[in-house]
Amino acid sequence: MRMSVDRWQRLLVTPWQRGAIAAVAGALPSLAFPEPSLWWFAYVALVPWLLLMRSAPTSHAAAADGWLGGAGFMFAAHHWLLPNLHVFTFVLALLLGVLWAPWGVLVRRLLGGVPSRRRAAAALVLVPSGWVMIELVRSWEYLGGPWDLLGASQWQVTPALRLASLGGVWLVTFLIVALNTALAVLVALPTARTAAVAGGLTVAVAGSAAWAWAPLPDQAGSVRIAVVQPGVLGGGPDGRARFDRQEELTRQLAGQDLDLVVWGESSVSADLAGRPDLRDRLAAVSREVGADLLVNVDARAADRSGIHKSSVLIGPEGPIGPRYDKMRLVPFGEYIPFRSALGWATSVGEAAAEDRRRGTRQVVMAVPGAGDLRIGPLVCFESAFPDMSRHLVQDGAQVLVAQSSTATFQQSWAPEQHASLAALRSAETWRPMVHATLTGVSAVYGPGGTPVGDRLSAEASAAAVYDVPLGGGTSPYVRLGDWVLYGSLAALAAYAAVEGGRSVRRPAPGTAAPPAHTAHGSPRRPRR
Repeated sequence: MRMSVDRWQRLLVTPWQRGAIAAVAGALPSLAFPEPSLWWFAYVALVPWLLLMRSAPTSHAAAADGWLGGAGFMFAAHHWLLPNLHVFTFVLALLLGVLWAPWGVLVRRLLGGVPSRRRAAAALVLVPSGWVMIELVRSWEYLGGPWDLLGASQWQVTPALRLASLGGVWLVTFLIVALNTALAVLVALPTARTAAVAGGLTVAVAGSAAWAWAPLPDQAGSVRIAVVQPGVLGGGPDGRARFDRQEELTRQLAGQDLDLVVWGESSVSADLAGRPDLRDRLAAVSREVGADLLVNVDARAADRSGIHKSSVLIGPEGPIGPRYDKMRLVPFGEYIPFRSALGWATSVGEAAAEDRRRGTRQVVMAVPGAGDLRIGPLVCFESAFPDMSRHLVQDGAQVLVAQSSTATFQQSWAPEQHASLAALRSAETWRPMVHATLTGVSAVYGPGGTPVGDRLSAEASAAAVYDVPLGGGTSPYVRLGDWVLYGSLAALAAYAAVEGGRSVRRPAPGTAAPPAHTAHGSPRRPRR
């Protein structure tokens, strides 16, 4: 099974061939995510890429393998953006792929050549730590946000969800990369196979022990929540047909003893302060069904201060309490970074013609019609950010509610994958999450990430009622926070300090060693 470095070099004749293989190898993990949903593949998908990087003849070649593999992963993860961003999809993939260049060097340094057992064992900690740090950096909203975090591919695996309650999606990612690293060592390095087997068993046993130890959320009653999904409709830019369909579907829910009705993102296309007719219609619907409505307004403010995407709670008398303005916007979709330089993107793809305005703080809303049930709204891809849902739960949210719209990407992988994120957030926080969309997929998950009822498919135009169990207690992840991130950073810092100390003690290239001395103390002349 072992293939030597020389053999690799014979197979990879040119840098172009090697680069193409790196891009394909890097793209493989994307198959673990919806829609393919080959979740089990995540545990072996990194092995070809790791073997390629460890075989690199130089650190520069390893960095190139990491960069092009990262670009392949980013392109595969975001390929559904092609109809909208066109060439920018390739450009963004190449830019984000740079994050994996140092990881390629790290892999080669730890696993290249014939590493000792100690070095192979260190790789089982440092290689996953490096990947986790990459995911942390690319999770920055200005770099596109945390789409396709490797641990999120395990959204339907119960043991992985239990682990997420301990250390968030970061812990699941760490263990996946650690197992891939152990397999790579096992395949390529006979001298370190003992360390690989021991390390792999350690990871498996530690993961199993953590899963067995992880507490389960307490049960704290339930609430009845309805999701309204109008489906793909025409009606022009004012969204009149969509509003009418949502109103019709909501009225059909009358008499079902509801606590809350949730509409999707951009479900209202006019500022309610400037449209009292729409405000009155929403209040009338609330009275008719006997429940408050959570709608989402995507419109220019009546005072002309700009466009926000705002979650607004509507009761029998109209809007209730503070609204929530979306804080983390989608690059190019909702604003253009450096618009003065990149504004021409609007003429190439479907980039935002005008930047949305950002909210300044998260909001927990009390729902009067449900006994002051406290909900934490998130808008669109904010459900991908673990910290946002964790902070809402820390502020007292009993139910997380994500309002989204995937209408632009209706026939792509995006709807399924977006809905799957709700399972991770509920598992991390021990709080149920309602994912309501305009066009699907809408889904509800109970505390711990267990599905509640049937999902609404991307083609559905319907309303569905869910008996949503409430979770009690505080999950370890909410309580302890991002300890996996801090641990990974500490491990890499310690490694850098050790390597830095060795380089200081190591003689500089070309420096002559001091002459050896004889027993009598005089220098021994070198033989000619």
